[in-house]
Amino acid sequence: MMGNYKFTCRFETQAILPPIKGSTFRGVFGRALKRVVCALRLQQCDDCMLREQCLYTTAFEMNTLPHPFVIEPPLTTKTDFSKGDGFDFNLLLFGPMNEKLPYFIYAFKEMGRVGIGRRVNGQRGNFALQEVKCDYGVIYDAREEKIILPNLQGTVIPKLGNFTGDKTIIKVNLITPLRLKYKNHLAPDLPFHVLIRAALRRLSSLYKAYGEGEPELDYTGLVRRAEEVNIIQNNISWFDWRRYSFRQERAMFMGGLVGSVTYEGDLAPYIPLLDLCQQVHVGKQTAFGLGKIEVETRSR
Repeated sequence: MMGNYKFTCRFETQAILPPIKGSTFRGVFGRALKRVVCALRLQQCDDCMLREQCLYTTAFEMNTLPHPFVIEPPLTTKTDFSKGDGFDFNLLLFGPMNEKLPYFIYAFKEMGRVGIGRRVNGQRGNFALQEVKCDYGVIYDAREEKIILPNLQGTVIPKLGNFTGDKTIIKVNLITPLRLKYKNHLAPDLPFHVLIRAALRRLSSLYKAYGEGEPELDYTGLVRRAEEVNIIQNNISWFDWRRYSFRQERAMFMGGLVGSVTYEGDLAPYIPLLDLCQQVHVGKQTAFGLGKIEVETRSR
C-alpha cells in the first residue's frame, strides 16, 4: 500500500532554509508528530509501555523496518523565503501508515506553527498548510478544516512488472543526493551493480514490510549480470553538507552523490526495478527525501 500526498503551504513570516531541505523537514516534523500523538509526555520512548502501539515510534524508532514514509521537500535550492511565498512538498506513506494520514496532516500544521529553518529576529519561519491532495482529489482544505480520507484500497505499491524491450542505454539523474553503502562503506562512485544492489534492497524491504511479501526475483543473477553493464558517461560528484540531529543533539556531516550517469548493456530486466525506485527513492536516508532519481531509457 502506498499513498502519495501533495501538501501546499504558504509562509506567514520570513524563512531561511538550507539548500538541501529534507533533513530540516524531517527533524521538525518528527518533533511535531511526537507532540501530537504522545500520551506520556514526560517518559522516554525506550521505556514507554505504549511504545509498540505509538504512531511516533512506529514511524521514527522501529529500526528493523524501513521507514513507512518519505518526505519529498521542495527541490529548489532557494534559501531565503519572504512572507507570502508558497512552497509545496510531497509525502509518501506505506502500508497501514496511510490510515494515520490525519495525524500527519495535523503534525504538519503544528510544524508550520512552530516554524522551520534558521531563526530570523528570534523566530523560525512560520507557514500555513493550505491544502492536501492526492490522485483522488482534495483531502484537506484549510478553509473548511476538514479531512476526507481517500480510498485506501487504491494506494498500493505498484507490482514489479516485466520489460521485454531492447533498451540498451539508461541515464540515471540523481535529483537529490544519493547515499549508498557497498562493502560497509559509502560508495563515492556508482557502478551499475551497486545501484541495482541498492534498488533490490529497497524494494524487497518495502514489499516485505508493507506489500504482498518479498518479490520472487533472481537476486544473484540480476546482480551478476549488472556487473557486466558499462558506464559510458559519468557526470557524478560527491556533495557534502551539514545537518543538525535533534535526536543525537549534534551537528552531522552528510554526503551523497549528485549529477547523472549513463549505462550501456543488457538493461531490459532492470527497467521495472528502476521505474519503481523513481517513485519510492533508493539508498540511505530516503525518509527525508534523499535518493530521488529519474531514469531516461533509449536504444542505441
